[in-house]
Parts: sequence; C-alpha cells; structure tokens
Amino acid sequence: MARGRQQPPRSRGGSQRGERRQHDEDGIIPVLARGVREIESAVERGRVTSSVRTRFQVVSLLVREARAAVRADQTVSESFRDQQLKRLDGVATILAKTAARESSLLELLGDDAVVSAEARRLKREMQAAAGLEPDPEEEPTDRLSTSGPGGGGERRVVPQSVVSRQLANPFLAPDFSAPRRPSRPRGQLAHWELLGPLFRAFEESVPGESACMDLPEADDVLVPQGRGLMRHQARLVTAARQGHRTFLLADEPGLGKTAQALLAAQAANAYPLLAVVPNVVKANWAHEAELWTPRHRATVIHGDGETIDGFADIIVVNYEVLDRHVGWLGDLGFRGMVVDEAHFIKNKTSQRSQHVLELSERIRTRVTRPLLMALTGTPLINDIEDFRAIWQFLGWIDDRKPLAELMDSLEETGLSPLDPGFYPAARRCVIDLGIVRRRKVDVAADIPERRIADLPVELDDEAGASIRAAEEQLVRRLVGRYDAAVEARTAEPPAEGLDLELVRRVATRELEESSSESGENIFSMVRRIGRAKAPLAADYTAQLARSVGKVVFFAKHIDVMDTAQETFTKRGIRWSAIRGDQTPRQRATSIDAFVNDPDVQVIVCSLTAAGVGVNLQVASNVVLAELSWTDAEQTQAIDRVHRIGQSDPVTAWRIIAAQTVDARVAELIGTKAGLAARALDGSAEEVDTTGPQLDTLVGLLTEALEARSAPPA
Repeated sequence: MARGRQQPPRSRGGSQRGERRQHDEDGIIPVLARGVREIESAVERGRVTSSVRTRFQVVSLLVREARAAVRADQTVSESFRDQQLKRLDGVATILAKTAARESSLLELLGDDAVVSAEARRLKREMQAAAGLEPDPEEEPTDRLSTSGPGGGGERRVVPQSVVSRQLANPFLAPDFSAPRRPSRPRGQLAHWELLGPLFRAFEESVPGESACMDLPEADDVLVPQGRGLMRHQARLVTAARQGHRTFLLADEPGLGKTAQALLAAQAANAYPLLAVVPNVVKANWAHEAELWTPRHRATVIHGDGETIDGFADIIVVNYEVLDRHVGWLGDLGFRGMVVDEAHFIKNKTSQRSQHVLELSERIRTRVTRPLLMALTGTPLINDIEDFRAIWQFLGWIDDRKPLAELMDSLEETGLSPLDPGFYPAARRCVIDLGIVRRRKVDVAADIPERRIADLPVELDDEAGASIRAAEEQLVRRLVGRYDAAVEARTAEPPAEGLDLELVRRVATRELEESSSESGENIFSMVRRIGRAKAPLAADYTAQLARSVGKVVFFAKHIDVMDTAQETFTKRGIRWSAIRGDQTPRQRATSIDAFVNDPDVQVIVCSLTAAGVGVNLQVASNVVLAELSWTDAEQTQAIDRVHRIGQSDPVTAWRIIAAQTVDARVAELIGTKAGLAARALDGSAEEVDTTGPQLDTLVGLLTEALEARSAPPA
C-alpha cells in the first residue's frame, strides 16, 4: 500500500472517479488480489504445486502485514482505512475458502510455519511490484549459533571435532578449477514458461521408452580386493570418472545404488562427501563405505554429533537431525552430495527439503562442478511434479525455469512447446543430464538369482542403550564364571593364555541355564533386539513397497508383527498377514489378498507359521526383521518367494542391529549353511554343527578375555 495518500473526496465527478479507479490499481492490494486469484484457480484445477503453496504463504503474510500497516497509518481518513481493510478482508476470505478446499495449505498459516528462501524472494518481488520497499535480504545465518534463523526454534550445533577441522583449514577457497560451460545468448525460449512442459514431457512419454541416459561401456574401476562390480554398476562409475557430475539414480532396490554412489565419488574425487539418508540406512552407509572405499573414512552423525570424526572424507547424516547440523555442513566445503531415498524431499515446503536444497545450492556456489546424486527407486509417487525438488537439488532447474545447462540443450533442439516434437526432445534433454534407471529384469544377467543383503541399523535410542548395557552385563557374568573356574582348579597348574576348552564349558553352562531360567540371557536379549528393530524394519519395508511393489515381511514374534502392522497402517500401506493364530480360511484369504489384490503391498508373516507351504512369488523382495537361529529356517522363508514361477531375481534384506550380538548371530548363521551341502550334495566343506547360540556366547567371552589380556595401546 502506498502510504501517505489521502482518500479522494467523495464525489460523483468523472475526474474524481477516475482518480479513485487509478488509486484502486495502485499499492499492494491489487497485487494480492491477482495472486489470490491465481491460487484459487490452481486449487480448483487440482494443481497445488510447490510454487502455488509458496504463493499462498506469501500472500497470507502480506495480507497480515498490510492490515497492520493500514491500522497504524494515521495519515489517511477513517473511511479510506475502512475501505482498505474491507478489500483486504476480501482477499483473506478467498484465502480461507481456498485453504478449506485444500487442507494441506492450512499448515502454512501458522506462526511457526517455515518461510523458505524462495518465499522470501517472491515476497520481495510482490512488494516491489506494489511500489513498496522490499524486505532486506537476510544475511547468512551465523553457522556457529545454537539457534536457527529468526529464532524459529531450530537448534543448531557445531560438534567440537568439526570446529577443529575448521580451525585447521580456516581459508576454504572456492573451487573454480573446472571450466564453466558458457551460456548461449538468450534464444527463442527465453520468455517461455518451460517447467510445466518439461514435466508434461514425462507424462506423455511413449510406453516402454527408455528413461536412462547413454552410459559409457565400463572400464577398469578401482575396487577393494575380493570385491567386484556388476556391469551396470561399473558403467555409472565410469561415467563419473569421465566427467559426468549429476545423476538421478533411480535403479530398482537390490541393484547396488549405495556402492555406485560411493565409487562414483571416489572416481570423481568428490571429497569431502555428504550423504543425507533415512535413519534406517545410515549405519549401512558407513558399512558400505568401509567395504567399497576403505581408504576414505566415513563418519555418522548421531544426535548432536559429539562422536563424529570431523576430519572424515564421508559424512553421513539422517534427515531427522539435519536441521541442527545444516549450518556447519554448509560451511565444510563439500565437493559432492548424495541424497538417498530422494523422494523424501518431494514436498518443497518441508523443513528437510529446504535444508537439502540449501546445502546443494551452497555447494554449487562454491564448487563449479560438484558431484550431486539423488538416489531413489521411486522418483515419482503421486504426481509428475515430484520431480521438481530432485531436479532443483541437482541444479537442473530453479523454482521458475531451467538453468543454464538444460536451457542450452533445449535451445539446441530448435523447438518450442508449440511444436509437436518438443516434448520427446525435451524429455531426452532432461534424461541426458543424468537420469539412470535400470530394472532387475533388464540386468538379470548381471545379478545373482537370489541374494541376501544385510542392512545394519543403529539402535541409538533408550532401548538400544538398555540392550548394550544388558550385553555388557552378560559378558561380565561370563568372565566372572571363567575366572572362578580358573581359580578353583587344584589338580593342574593354570595354562598360559586362553583355555579354549574352558571357554566352551562356561558358555555351555550359561546356555543351559538360559534355557531353564528367566531373566536376562542370550535368548531374551535377541528378542529385545527384535522388538527394538521392528519400527526400523517396518519403515524400510514401507520404502521398499513404494519403490518396487509387493514385499514379504518376516518376523519371529507377535509383538514385532504388531509393530510392523501399526507402522504400515500409519504409512497408508495396505497389508495382510499370516500368523499362527489364524484359521485355514483366514490364512487363505490373507494369501489371496496379497497375491491378487494390487493394492495390498505387504504381507506380514510369522517365520514359523508361513515359513513352509506358502507360495508368495508375486513378490521378489523379502525383509527379515528378526534373525532365525538356523540358516535352514531363514532359507525356508526366502524360498516362499524364490521358487518355481518366480520370474525376477530375489533379494532378501536382513535387518541387523549394529554393535550388538545381532551382528554376531548373523555372521554365525552363514557358517551353518554348509550342513545341507555336506549331508545331501556331497560337499567336502567342513561344517561346525554346534548351535549359533553357543557360538555367540563363546565369541563374546573369547573377545572379552582377549581384550583384557591385550597390552595397552
């Protein structure tokens, strides 16, 4: 609103009506009126994009500020003030009706709603269009502060090891070593609105047409001894080595996206590398980094980051704690950034999406050609515009238009959205920027027919701490028994070093007592671990279901199955179940729903009730939420899917609780797998026929005794 302008006197004179009409077309209110009509029209058409949401929030903010300004302006008459307030009320009424129609807009009206950088930019533009002085651009936030910008309640931290790294390298210079691609002169598309046509190009694609960029043939990729890459993985890494720097890697789950990203970073020397991942897979990222790029240390941020290695080459952070670390992460000087399960950022108004986009922009500002990779088996969930945030993260577009590289490619086609050939050509331009999509069936010759993939998860909550404390108590009890047995010997002198036979006898006694007594023991501990893993295992299953379709979820205990089913219901995922308390008819109905109803995405199965006699080959992914004590039971579960009639390669995902006995049990189960081979197939492999429970106890005691006797470092 233009301040200081007096209301023209009321008159029926034509010149005065012209003045009033001219006045009505000035100031902030006409700008708001146009904005709210655009929002209303978009909601009526059902096209509530991120830009519409941003405009809704900005108009709401400006209406609020304009009302306060009108009420405070003492230079205008009372009638003029009433007229202006009435017009603002009209805009507010349309906003309210629009929000009632599209309830997701209501969250943007709250005082605590996050105002993104894009919203602040649009607000300044609308103020300028109204002839007002725009809000000043915000100074960059002090990244060493413990509070977020604007006092909005974000708690920012800087771990001490990061401070040490910053002090060790205080003059972090921008990297402009790689030549920038020169921009073409403004061409025929300069004034076109192109984002809508680009998205539509993917909606109208020819069925069966490839959505994968041309990748070079694989050359020799450096991998650790004993590890090998499949051809489809090596081709992407080769592309990174040859200079390609942005990838939307949309391979199906089970095709090794994590390994490809880590090796691409190594090939591009994109260190330090930031990986933003879901909580359920952050431990697996550190594990995979150790396997594939052992020369580059990886560290995982937990909570406030007190335990991280600030000098590591690879920093892994989960979405849930990104808000408190985004400040120092933006200043660390990353040369590469990977976003795993990138569909998590599809809602650009969410805080985590804004933080991811902010970090990407800061990296691209400092480094001319950083490695940016978005990993997801589900790039599109509800709408073609789910692409928007991912493309913006990769630097292909901003909120309004294609950026230089994509714009140059579109100009080179010589086509505009009026030309029928524009859409397939535009689709190809985007794909060539780095979309890589392979399905299991497309690379079946590259991958094993059946494989087991271990997915470590961190139990970093109260339950995890309790489990680790119980494990320490168990180890102390075993060591105490061993020491008491050594001291009680009278007939023979104590042997030097570990008495392995005595270790086994102590472990055997513990196991016998565990089977007959209540209290904390190896069996109850493994069950507690299963309960603690349940939400994480269910969350990963939900991600798989949205990526690849039907998934089979196996658990041993009822409470784990209950937790999984509650999680799926909250996620809006339809499920059925096979449990021991079902009648034959209920069991058959559950199986039929999973096999024949395309909307039933998950079947929750008891290892004992569904481990045999069930055909579930409509799925090709299995999640083992709890470990079995035998390889045979695990194999029986996987074989519900991996059987005659299965046309796809099968992947079984074992959820392993890192830094607990769960990891030891998982390793021991594999050592028992040779029993059937020796008994039935004539294999000469030596097989340990003791149970994994006893072997777990033997391993715990042996490790504790060796650590006690080891010389100090």
